[in-house]
Amino acid sequence: MKKLAILLILAIPSTSSLFEFRPNCEAYRYMGEQCYQACLQSWNAIRYPQGSRTSQEYFDKAIDLCPNFAYAWHEKAVPYLKRGSFVAWKEMMDKAVTLEEEMRLDYRAWCRYQFLRDYTGALKDIERLEAIMKGNDIGYAQNGDCHLLVAKALCYKGLDQPQKARQTLEAFVSDPNFFAMPYDYLHLGVLYLEADMNRKAEQTLLKQAEVNPQLADNYYYLALVKQSQGNRKAAADYMKQSQDLYNQGLYRKDAYTTPMDAVSKTDMAKLSAALGLS
Repeated sequence: MKKLAILLILAIPSTSSLFEFRPNCEAYRYMGEQCYQACLQSWNAIRYPQGSRTSQEYFDKAIDLCPNFAYAWHEKAVPYLKRGSFVAWKEMMDKAVTLEEEMRLDYRAWCRYQFLRDYTGALKDIERLEAIMKGNDIGYAQNGDCHLLVAKALCYKGLDQPQKARQTLEAFVSDPNFFAMPYDYLHLGVLYLEADMNRKAEQTLLKQAEVNPQLADNYYYLALVKQSQGNRKAAADYMKQSQDLYNQGLYRKDAYTTPMDAVSKTDMAKLSAALGLS
């Protein structure tokens, strides 16, 4: 059942409206008739393309009717984030979090990490969510490809605290309930590689290959491990695999940002040249 749930998360498009689905307006009747009507206005809003003038106007109507309707603040903010208007996004998202902290912190944390590279702010949100959840699962990133504890580790990495990053990821993958997502072992393997812990890096990246065998980035890092060990032939073999997958478009990418530990075409070209590959 857990694996099925994760697959369903991954199958849902990453737009906020589709991810959250429309709210149950009957649940807002307790806030009064105006908030109920505001919820109905939000139903109208999500009938139109996200960020369109008509959609945003309906969210404005919802907010005018019920200023405490967090869903409308959240959804109105999303297009600003995707367009790079981060100040406007954060003002609205902060309002949504103030109104419904437990429900909105996970989204703000992930966006602060992914879009703003605000690692300190993202860590603060994740730690606050952990305190609220009191040992219960804090959930997954908005795009569904990693757990928020992985994002926590990557925030430490972004703040140049690699040991804390490794410790956080090691604890996460050692949990009896751990279920590997597409890039968990990749991130841990890269942390080991960057710390010159080559044996652990290789073991971890090979686990990544079992979870997600068609990922160019992973074989690139395995090539780096083998190069550092002086095994030029094995490095070249891994690099050829990486090139083949990269040419098929099977590498880490995102519609809006460059994911951490993603390998660029320039990285590929440099290592290929160093290994004498065309």
